[in-house]
Amino acid sequence: MDLFAMSRRWGAWFVVIALLPAMAQAQDKPSTQPAQPGGETFLRFVHDVDANTGHLDAAVVSYVNSDGVVVNLVSAVHVGDKAYYERLNKLFKTYDSLLYEMVKPKDAEVPQPGQAGGAISFLQRALKNVLGLQFQLDAIDYSAGNFVHADLDADTFHRMQSERGESLIGLMLQQMLREMASEDANVKDPDLQTAEFLAALTSPDRPRQLKLLIAEQFEDLDKKLAGLDGPDGSVLLTERNKAAIRTLKKQLAKGDKSIGIFYGAAHMGDLSKRVEAMGFKVSKREWLTAWDMSAPKEPVTTPAVKQE
Repeated sequence: MDLFAMSRRWGAWFVVIALLPAMAQAQDKPSTQPAQPGGETFLRFVHDVDANTGHLDAAVVSYVNSDGVVVNLVSAVHVGDKAYYERLNKLFKTYDSLLYEMVKPKDAEVPQPGQAGGAISFLQRALKNVLGLQFQLDAIDYSAGNFVHADLDADTFHRMQSERGESLIGLMLQQMLREMASEDANVKDPDLQTAEFLAALTSPDRPRQLKLLIAEQFEDLDKKLAGLDGPDGSVLLTERNKAAIRTLKKQLAKGDKSIGIFYGAAHMGDLSKRVEAMGFKVSKREWLTAWDMSAPKEPVTTPAVKQE
């Protein structure tokens, strides 16, 4: 494997990290479609190769039980378009309670917009700057009265990881080694990858072109994340999902009839199984555009260099 191919592999994992929790223009009338239990997709990249455009969509999947209680799994993309987060803020107001993820000290307030976070937040902020997007913690109104923290606190999270000998870097390296051992002839030509990357990097339309390249990494996201979680689960995904379900049960016991669970798309496959095990059945899926990569209405040109 050459140096560029290795850098692309790390780039793919950089995107995966950016989907993990923080420590498009969204459609006015989002498309809806019937959904079937099991095997739901929570993130999709729709790419028009000929037009060199596309959009990255996050799902809102609704589940209902025999009493008519509705639980919505709201997939989060942690860096996205301004309109995507505006759409989410409006949606969250319609729920009796909105359960959100965030590994933070017990009883600590949510960081204010612009405040520094942990290492993952640093990577997410770096990604949003490169791609011309917004960061979730800056765009979502976490002060809303119906927001309920539904995650492990920082002390519990780090203690459980220590007990298991688990770390994000360790999980990533293990999965990368598995991927390298199973690579086949379908891997894209490194020379072509290099040409695509350099073309995007030097384009006057650079943020959009880079988003189109990065969005390709989402096509095999499920496989990456399944390996990241491991056969016995992980604190990073599985144990935090259990915390979300415990909070869900508390809100149901309080009588809430409409509940949203706002977690990263990486968590949703496992969360959907846990919600279904509680007697809920999936009823519909709504798609919200998180990254709109439509072509600009006006040609983008590189600013002229002024001569002294």
